[in-house]
Formats: sequence, C-alpha cells, structure tokens
Amino acid sequence: MTIQRSTLKKLAFSTFLLTLPLNAAFAADPAVAERIKAALAAQGVDISWTGVSGDDSNATLQGVSIKPAAEKDALPIGDVKLEGVSEANGGYEIATVSTSPFEHSKDGVTLNLSPVVIHGMKVPAEGGTDPLGSLMMYKSAELSNMTVKVGDKTAFAMDGLAVQITPPADGKAMDFTANTEKFTADLSLVDDPKSKEAIEALGYQNISGNIAMAGTWQPSDGKMELSKYDISVENAGTLGMTFNLGGYTVDFIKSMQAMQKQLASQPEGADKSAQGMAMLGLMQQLSFNGASIRYQDASLTGKVLDYVGKQQGMSGKDVANQAKAIVPFGMAQLNNPELTAEVSTAVNTFLDNPKSLEISAEPPSSVPFALIMAGAMSNPLDLPKTLGVKVKANQD
Repeated sequence: MTIQRSTLKKLAFSTFLLTLPLNAAFAADPAVAERIKAALAAQGVDISWTGVSGDDSNATLQGVSIKPAAEKDALPIGDVKLEGVSEANGGYEIATVSTSPFEHSKDGVTLNLSPVVIHGMKVPAEGGTDPLGSLMMYKSAELSNMTVKVGDKTAFAMDGLAVQITPPADGKAMDFTANTEKFTADLSLVDDPKSKEAIEALGYQNISGNIAMAGTWQPSDGKMELSKYDISVENAGTLGMTFNLGGYTVDFIKSMQAMQKQLASQPEGADKSAQGMAMLGLMQQLSFNGASIRYQDASLTGKVLDYVGKQQGMSGKDVANQAKAIVPFGMAQLNNPELTAEVSTAVNTFLDNPKSLEISAEPPSSVPFALIMAGAMSNPLDLPKTLGVKVKANQD
C-alpha cells in the first residue's frame, strides 16, 4: 500500500479540523459570526459559509468551508447546526453543535466521518480579561464513526470516539479524557514485501483494539500533563505513553499560532531560517517535567521472538538469550554503568517472562528545554542523567 505522505497529512489534518470545537462554533448573529471568524483568522484558519437559516436560538450554517493558512484550497465540510443558542456573560452558550457527514478523497484514499456532535459549547465574550477568553471550551464531543479507505477496501476504521472536558474554574486545572470503543486496521493492504511477510507470519493481517487518553492542563502556569495515552491491540499488547510539560500557557499558544501563521504566509521557496530559529526560541519557554513509554505484552513478544528465530534457524528462546548478551555491549557506549546495569536487568526480566517494559524520564526537578537542547548538542551522552532515565520490567 503506497500512500503519499502529503495525502495522509492532509487527511489527518482534515480530521483534526473537523473535531475542533472552534470550527463548529458560530451563531446566527452576524456580530458573533464575524468575531469568531476574526479569531480563527488570527489562528491561521479562514472560514466561510454560503448562507444562514433559522433564528438566534437554533440556526444552520449552510455550505461551511474552512481553509488553513498552509493550504491553497478551502475544504468544504457542509452544513453546521447550532441548537440551543443563548447569551451568557456577554458571550454565548450553545447546547449542541453538529456537523454534516464528511467525505474527502485524494490519490485513491478516502476519509469518511460521521457527524461530529459537540455539547456545552461556550463562546467567550469579546475583550474578556480571563486568560482563556480567546479560547472556546466545550463539555463533550462525539464521533460515531471514521473510516479510511484505499480504493474500495477499508484500511482503518474507528467507532465511538468520545471526549469529555471539565473546563478550568476557580484556579483548578482542566481535566480531559478521550476514548474509543474500537478501531480496526487491515494490515494485509501493506505492500512492502518484508513487512507483509512478517505481518502474515505473526498473524496480524487484521487487528482491532481501542484507545484511551486522559490528562490535565493548568492555564495559569502552563502545566500540561498527559497522564494516559494507551493504544491497545487485541492479542498483541498495549503501548502506553505519558508526558508532563511546563510553560504551555495561553500566551505560548498564541505566540505559536502567530509564528505558524507567519511561516505559512511566506512564499514557496523563501528562506524560512529566521522563522525557524524564532520557533526554536519559542520552544525554549517550555520545560520538561517527565515522560514515559510502556509496553504491556499480550503475546506479541513471544510471536516476534519465534518469528526472528525461525528466520535464523534457531528457537525464540535462543534469540532472547542473544538479545540479553548484546544489550550490555550496546549500552556501554553511554558510559553510564548504573543505567547499563538497570537496562540489562530489565531486559533479562522481560525476556524471561514478558509482562511489561517501561522507559521513563523522571528528573528531580523541572528541566528547561533550552538546557535539553544545549545538552543534546554539547554532550548527548549526559542526557540520560539530566533527564533521570529509568528502565524497569514487569512492575505494576
């Protein structure tokens, strides 16, 4: 299955835009519509529609199109319904916002989305002093189904995406969760011969699973924590990731959006090195508090060991023993005996009894991105110590 990277990028970006609350939050009042249009334009997204029907309480925006600054053509997303619109503290509350079913095709790849339904949308008043005054919040969102087809075959499908958000209030952080009921993928469509051979040998031509995510964001100090991001595949395993950043404030978001808009406005072929350096400078406002990646096995490890062993004319156990012997030599170049011993012990434990393997970075205190970048350029071998890298196996 050969799909151009640019095509997948556009399809993924289209999905992202459709699930954004900002793109569905309009009101029949022209003043509100124009204010929202201006706010989105500042974020690099132009929005238009062909007409409005209904009244101030229930309205339908007809023929809505969106155009990110980096794209040449507008993307039509159809009609958008607004139900239960009411004024609130100089702004607006919308009980339900729903899009039309969406389909977009490019280079033989077709993306289909069922209507996106958003509940409890808040459109803030203009000129508010609240740090979140320029952002729109909502309580929950739902997407019943998404499919990606290659030709007439479904390469990927996802059912039952549900997002829940508790907006920040009284100094408390915003909580958010996102879950899917199920996703499926047809890996038999992969056309790389070596990958296809491995997929068939492991028995993963068709896979299914689910995704679960949870986190918090504190606008006042910019602490962003993704406490859970698990991708589980049946009869294979679960890959889980977490991260904890500081400095991700509303001002940082605005600056990033302005920088992205400036980059997108540059003519094709123009020298963008100055903007690129400015972007790196902006990233240095962030700080690193921690991160982890964890694999919970559900039979995949044994299958991979047996497959590799078969290719080399040996057993899966022999392959595991070879890996145990190689790891210490590979780690020796880091010149970190303590970490080398920790990794070797964890790998041995996991290969003897595959349950879980986790790599984490837990610095004793917050590490500025500027320090990480400087360390990566001057002495990358010291980064594991700076970031507090740990490796452990078969621990809950």
